[in-house]
Parts: sequence; C-alpha cells; structure tokens
Amino acid sequence: MSEVRIAAEPRTEFGKGAARRTRRAGKVPAVLYGHGTDPQHIALPGHDLMLALKTPNVLLTIEGLSGGAELALPKDVQRDPVKGFLEHVDLLLVKRGEKVVVDLPVNLVGDVVAGGVVQQELVQVSVEAEATKIPEAVDLSIEGLKVGTQVLAGDLKLPSGVTLQVDGEALVLQIADATVSAGETETEAEAAEAAEAAATEAPEGEGETASE
Repeated sequence: MSEVRIAAEPRTEFGKGAARRTRRAGKVPAVLYGHGTDPQHIALPGHDLMLALKTPNVLLTIEGLSGGAELALPKDVQRDPVKGFLEHVDLLLVKRGEKVVVDLPVNLVGDVVAGGVVQQELVQVSVEAEATKIPEAVDLSIEGLKVGTQVLAGDLKLPSGVTLQVDGEALVLQIADATVSAGETETEAEAAEAAEAAATEAPEGEGETASE
C-alpha cells in the first residue's frame, strides 16, 4: 500500500474564522485521534494532503508532532460541495501490525460479454486488514461472465491477510441482458413522463391539501 510522509503544525485557534484563515494559508485543519489519546488539532499542507488522498486508504506518517511521528489513516474527509477543496480531515491513529476495518473500492477488470450489461450493486466492500498492508482495491474480473451471472461478496478474491466484513451473500454485481435492461429503462422513462404530464394537466387545486 501507499505510505506518505506529511508535516503537521499544531493548531491553537478554533472555530470557523480560524479554519478559514488556516485554509487561506494553504493548509487544511485536521484532528488526529485514537488509541485512547486526547485528540490533537493540527494543520496539514493542503497540496501535499490533496495528492496523498488520491490513493484510497493511504497510510500517512504525520511528522512534526510533540511526541514524534505517528501513523494515521484518513477516516472522514470533508470537501467544499461546490469547489471541491479540502475543508477538514479526521485522522485515525494506527500502529504497525494493528488490524483495521476499511472500505475498499471494487475495481472491475475486463470487458462484459456481448449482449450483456453490468449492474453493479456494491462499488466498495468493507474488509479488515493490517493497517500497513491495506490494498488499494479489490479486483473483480468480469471477463467471460455469462448473462445471468451473479457475483456475491463471498466470491471476491481478497489478498492474503484481508478478511471480508460484509455479508458474503450480499450482491456485488450481476450480468444482465442488455436488451431487457434497455427496455426496462425506456419503460421507466415513459412512466415518469406520463406522471409528469398528468400532474401538469391536473385541474387547479387537485392534490392540494388544506392549510392547517
């Protein structure tokens, strides 16, 4: 797995105003917690953190702390809903050899069979793995899967030392008939259009409830 070293600075100001000043300085407010310790409020370099977070479940070595460097995993990443920049990050302290539960993306490999279409129900699965050996994704080959095939969580091939933390009977994906799926989509679209037309043509006041 990917491990990134990143320098931290202590944060002594709190509140929305302080957070805005931190971000204007090119840094991201963060909280480091876990293992029964008091939360540490820190600021991390925004550009370096943004690059690091491109890797799912990246292991961070947080340097510059009073007690020395610490290992941490991102647990909650808050971004601006419009511009997408990092607003705040929660980091969980971990130790080498420690087992942690994380969500891994399901990475589809290969091409779907002719006449088939992939209907994916789970885009990620929860697993337990050693904190320093978390895979970036779970690869799932769809090459050669016939129409009608279903893949359950228990069918996924996980790396050694990684164990599934969701119901093994949970549906990950199925290979559906492309023509049937297209027909269902058209039927749903037609039904939606008919409902919208009916609502538009309804007599004035119909469907309205009386004010209390």
